[in-house]
Amino acid sequence: MKFFAAALSLAAVLVPQVAAHYRWTSLIVNGTTTTAYQYVKPYTNINSPVTDVSSTGFTCNIGASSAPGIAWAKAGSVIGFASDIPISHPGVINVYMAKVPSGQTAASFTGTGNVWFKVSQLSAVTNGGTSITFPADSITSYTFTIPSKLAPGDYLVRIEHIALHGASTFGGAQFYIHVFGTGTSNPTSLVNIPGVYTGNEPGILINIYWPIPPTYTQPGPAVWA
Repeated sequence: MKFFAAALSLAAVLVPQVAAHYRWTSLIVNGTTTTAYQYVKPYTNINSPVTDVSSTGFTCNIGASSAPGIAWAKAGSVIGFASDIPISHPGVINVYMAKVPSGQTAASFTGTGNVWFKVSQLSAVTNGGTSITFPADSITSYTFTIPSKLAPGDYLVRIEHIALHGASTFGGAQFYIHVFGTGTSNPTSLVNIPGVYTGNEPGILINIYWPIPPTYTQPGPAVWA
């Protein structure tokens, strides 16, 4: 697919929420919050988060289909996601991108393979065991800057909010995922999704209530600068 120099074409994927919970439904691009699912892959998992980190539905959500449209954004510009209601569970945010292989488009690529790299995160705030807080609480949107050195091409962008209110037992963390589908650089430290987590990571299998964690370790790889 054609693209302008220093531009990306993007498609998005989303993981939903339980009833009365939040869903990442819209892309924020070029200063505008787009309509729900205009650039976000629709899915069939309407009312539940994804809790099985080994599931094929962990990549772009369960039953995800092609995104209706593909957005365009320059490397170095600010993009993001908006939710339908404020985030209602304590937890953290990770954002991943994946370059679409030659011969496919951001609308059709399913995100399989060792293709994902982290571009942004919003972690917990701790102070040695006295308290733990989550800056993502009650927000309705999250924005970040596309790395300015990123090579031109088609990309998927995937956001996840990891709800930790039930994370003291294995499989208790809830993932609310959304995928939306320039420089000269291509990341080399790539991960599979599913495969990036086992579910036993200290930032996923954690009791955030008692004893209060003195520190918090963000799940996944380091952010690609």
